[in-house]
Amino acid sequence: MRTLYVVTHPEAAHHVEGVVGGWHDSQLTSAGVRAAVSIAQALRSQIPDGAEVGLFSSDLQRTLRTADEVAEAFRVKPVLDRRLREKSYGEAEGRPQEWLDRRFIPPPAAGERMDHDEGVQGAETKASWARRIYAAMDEILRTPCEHQISVTHGGSLTCVVASWIKMPIESAGYASFRAPSGSITTLREDDFFRNRQVVSLGDTRHLDSAQTG
Repeated sequence: MRTLYVVTHPEAAHHVEGVVGGWHDSQLTSAGVRAAVSIAQALRSQIPDGAEVGLFSSDLQRTLRTADEVAEAFRVKPVLDRRLREKSYGEAEGRPQEWLDRRFIPPPAAGERMDHDEGVQGAETKASWARRIYAAMDEILRTPCEHQISVTHGGSLTCVVASWIKMPIESAGYASFRAPSGSITTLREDDFFRNRQVVSLGDTRHLDSAQTG
């Protein structure tokens, strides 16, 4: 049986500054660091002592800092993969969110949604975003490890889960599996049927201690 724990990084500077994230390389806030510690503790409590653990992370500072806490808890080194980054918002990255909101063009209700760039110069389409996440997931799942942890971003979680359930990319135009910052999503594959289950989506119960600590 394989279990994949997908972590969405906790609070980062761009959240509190009200600027667009994407590939903008913001760092965790002090609250985000406390949450990252709680994430590591929660994962440590769920995975048996002595079990082999594979750790994979987006290479941006906010995910890497989160992965560092997990790495310390399990005494493993994270494998960094830029393909696990958030969607790129091109020229909007690092600008005030209101700047993007004024220019944002939502995808059409019907028709081609995967190649829509949302009206922002240099932004990724959902198709290109999904392709790189799917490729990263393929590589992660080629590794024969019973317990795996992937540290990524809230938006990219949709592509991770879609890939996990083997949703064809061309069918993912309406997919949305959103989760709060600092959440843990648990995905499991059984040994017999090789069925893939979404055990929990966006669990944040572990953050209660981080908020009160």
